Amino acid sequence: MRAAWYESQGVARNVLVVGTMEDPVPGSGEVRIEVQCSGINPGDVKKRSDAFGVGMPYPRVIPHSDGSGTVDAVGVGVSSELVGKRVWCFGAQSYRPFGTAAEYVVVPVEQVTRLPSNTPWEQGACLGIPGITAHRAVHVGGRIKDRIVLVQGGAGAVGMAAVAVAKHAGARVIATVRSEVDSTIARGQGADEVLLAEGLGLEEIVERVLAVASDGVDHIVEVAFEANVAMDEQVLKLGGSIATYATNRPNPEIPFWNLVFKNARLYFLGSDDFPAEAKRQAADDLSELLAHGWEGYPIGRVLPLDEIATAHELVEQADQSGRVVLNLTEGVF
Repeated sequence: MRAAWYESQGVARNVLVVGTMEDPVPGSGEVRIEVQCSGINPGDVKKRSDAFGVGMPYPRVIPHSDGSGTVDAVGVGVSSELVGKRVWCFGAQSYRPFGTAAEYVVVPVEQVTRLPSNTPWEQGACLGIPGITAHRAVHVGGRIKDRIVLVQGGAGAVGMAAVAVAKHAGARVIATVRSEVDSTIARGQGADEVLLAEGLGLEEIVERVLAVASDGVDHIVEVAFEANVAMDEQVLKLGGSIATYATNRPNPEIPFWNLVFKNARLYFLGSDDFPAEAKRQAADDLSELLAHGWEGYPIGRVLPLDEIATAHELVEQADQSGRVVLNLTEGVF
């Protein structure tokens, strides 16, 4: 098969190689997917560049955890009825060396979900890490039906999915964004209220949140924990919860006593290590959303495998609009 890989970490153009490898064979409890599209997440480029400082986990890594395609072979213990089915997968390169930047990928059957017939391949390749993180961030604190959920960064990859998931679950959703374009994205996902926070101070943002949620919010999905935790505490109801999956600073200060007096619950979320049942429920719910008309993510660029270095560079650029996807069967379009 054709695949892209790296055997050392560093700059995309210096370490990514496109070549030929042996086709993988599914083992017990696994399926092989003929990959149509491979999604690229910030975590994928951080692994390649060693942003986390953990070094090479395997001698050779095929990057990317998320992808879509058709099941073409199954291992022992897996129903042959899956062969030929359209699917999307998640966690392909989580605690495993070979991800979806290849013509074939092998994953445990538990990490495969049917892709609705009305959903483009590109969309299926975008769901895994951000969609499952969003679902967990929305639901980890408990029931949200008829409650108020604040999504910080409601136009980001996790944020926009969180808005859609929370709205679908019956919450009233408030989203903060940084631009008018982002406002349109968050509203398109179903946000009931969108607050443009760019250029505002902490007290101004608190005032605007409380203007639309006078008693405070029940649950917060947080993209920048250190930057926003002081604000989050002020708008949180007694007994409320914060679920955070990212921070702008690795060693944040927190308003400890204020959170104590609020009896606040804090959840720190790392997608690779969510409980298996939470991942499974998230995947099923996301496919249901798609089947019922959720349009998912805006797609910014679709590139062929040969241009994987360019794709990684686009993901690393903060001004890139829309998701970046590799199409393993076609050229640039």
